[in-house]
Amino acid sequence: MRIIKATDYNDMSLNAAEIISEQIKYKPNSVLGLATGSTPLKTYKYLIEWYKNGDLDFSKITTFNLDEYYGLSKLDKQSYHYFMFDNLFSHININNDNIHIPDGTNKDVEQECLNYEKAILDADGIDLQLLGCGHNGHIGFNEPNEVFYTNTHLVNLEESTIQANKRFFETEEDVPRQSYTMGIKTIMQARKIIMLISGEGKKEIVKKAFFGPITPKVPASVLQLHRDFTLIVDKDAFSLCE
Repeated sequence: MRIIKATDYNDMSLNAAEIISEQIKYKPNSVLGLATGSTPLKTYKYLIEWYKNGDLDFSKITTFNLDEYYGLSKLDKQSYHYFMFDNLFSHININNDNIHIPDGTNKDVEQECLNYEKAILDADGIDLQLLGCGHNGHIGFNEPNEVFYTNTHLVNLEESTIQANKRFFETEEDVPRQSYTMGIKTIMQARKIIMLISGEGKKEIVKKAFFGPITPKVPASVLQLHRDFTLIVDKDAFSLCE
């Protein structure tokens, strides 16, 4: 495990964008695993800026998103499909055919999960996976459990996750209770993984996940076992680990 100690959110975002940029330049047809939420927003802004400056080319890039709310359509402003196009894809020269996000409206759960795993396999796997980390240690939407879930699956969201995400919805009742998510095995098969964590509110989970035992009750802890994992964390989130 490699740890990059950033000074603040902006420094963390810049470090992440530089690693992703290096990957794209090294392998122009890279397969990227992407995350949603507030944490990667500034990272995406840097990538957009560098694309507009002519420094990056996304025309041969393929992407797979970690997750999508079950029941939300692509046009729903709270869907992760909408989020990704609004905050990244609409601003770069990526081929829409190379963008993969679980279909939240597909009620055939088994088939949707199988299709997503097959698409990743057909793309020869993920070269670089970008992750955030929930307050309870979830990665993607892999919530704390007695076992590590393996492949893409439908998950029931923890109450803490629902509470954390309700700020994006008009009411708490509007927050979906389920989500499609890549499983732990799928995530761990990525050749390189980077995780972004910032803010004092995440200091407890940083200590538990990366300086405690590996356990499915703290899903992010499994990343300690990955062969090429980089944690990019700001000083506030790392304050209990000095």
